[in-house]
Amino acid sequence: MNWNWRAMRAIMRKDLAQVFQNKMVWVPMVIVPLLLQVIMPLFLIVLPSIFGVEQFDPAELAPLMAKMPAFIKSPFENLTGLQQWIMLSANYMFAPLFLIVPLMVSSILGADSFAGEKERKTLEGLLYTPLSEMELFVAKVLTALIPAIIISIGSFVLYGLVVNLSGYRVMGGLYFPTAVWWPLVFWLGPAVSVAGLGATVLISSKSKSFMQTQQLSGSLVLPIVFLMIGQVSGLFFLGPIVLIVMGLVVWAVGLWLIWIGAKTFSRGELIARI
Repeated sequence: MNWNWRAMRAIMRKDLAQVFQNKMVWVPMVIVPLLLQVIMPLFLIVLPSIFGVEQFDPAELAPLMAKMPAFIKSPFENLTGLQQWIMLSANYMFAPLFLIVPLMVSSILGADSFAGEKERKTLEGLLYTPLSEMELFVAKVLTALIPAIIISIGSFVLYGLVVNLSGYRVMGGLYFPTAVWWPLVFWLGPAVSVAGLGATVLISSKSKSFMQTQQLSGSLVLPIVFLMIGQVSGLFFLGPIVLIVMGLVVWAVGLWLIWIGAKTFSRGELIARI
């Protein structure tokens, strides 16, 4: 199949230009990463210094440390209580929260893919572009997926700078990232983007408004909240092998959702709903 990439890129450029003109779309994509990747970790890392707590009793973290498997516990050996707190906060407590960034960006852009076109009264003209239904669907998917991956990697770099600089004096050097973050950022993160996007585009193609799509897709964050609770409580720990296996499952679900969306996408049905 010879795809009309020129027309597809034109659709993608138009959609991205509209994103930057809509504050409801781009403002959350700026605020949420700043909150999760800058403000919250910075606050937790400098919190002991703010309250004058320069020495942490390692016994306070002992119950959680006891539950850690050996391969995760090893970086904590020979650290003071305060260093353990910083290492735990930066490298493990915030690891599941990172997944909110790719999920949020792909979901917001996916929600704007068709529902936003309906609100702007531009959907009918879009559907008559010289693209097949598959080409149009893929262009919409790529419009959300590529920025989600770029913003996720940028957030990872920003987070690394923040935690390393803020904790450098206490830790005596660079301490982020640990091995957990590489599969998290470059394997599970893109998989979460694809899965969230697949679900959101399906919802967007059926919904009447951008806000309705966002509300319906908001429940997608619940599995990440569960991962966060499990990690902090010591119920389980996200090691590299666990993340790779989770990524395989999420990739399979995400690609299946996008395949379903591509197969069920119909211009006639969308026009009937305008």
